[in-house]
Amino acid sequence: MSTLSNARASYLADQVLSASPARLLTMLYDRLLLDLARAQQAQQREDWTGASSHLVHAQRIVTELMTTLDLDTWEGARNLHAIYSYALTRLVEANVDRDATITASLVELLEPLRQAWHEAAQSTTAAPAAAAVTGGALAVG
Repeated sequence: MSTLSNARASYLADQVLSASPARLLTMLYDRLLLDLARAQQAQQREDWTGASSHLVHAQRIVTELMTTLDLDTWEGARNLHAIYSYALTRLVEANVDRDATITASLVELLEPLRQAWHEAAQSTTAAPAAAAVTGGALAVG
């Protein structure tokens, strides 16, 4: 690994470790949507190895979002958990079936959530809700 790569990895790790819960959540969503975009591009090129890599990483992010979701802190948490569960199932199907249309439908489903969390993170009342939905740190770099 080059010195530049090491420096970048260290910088990204510092960003994650020092991020507020709200910022960490938005970072996870940003990376999730990036993985989906990259997977969809790879699927369209019939680069199944590349697509699989991005879809598996997206699965890890959704799993992290699900497992850190505190179902008792926020009344909308159960509905969000159901969305995550559905998304996880569809991510596996998109990978196994090599289906870019499933990946595209996940972008349509999850992009509005990403936008909403970014808006919530910018407001002063976002901290309790964001803290309720994330508690772990998954690599987003």
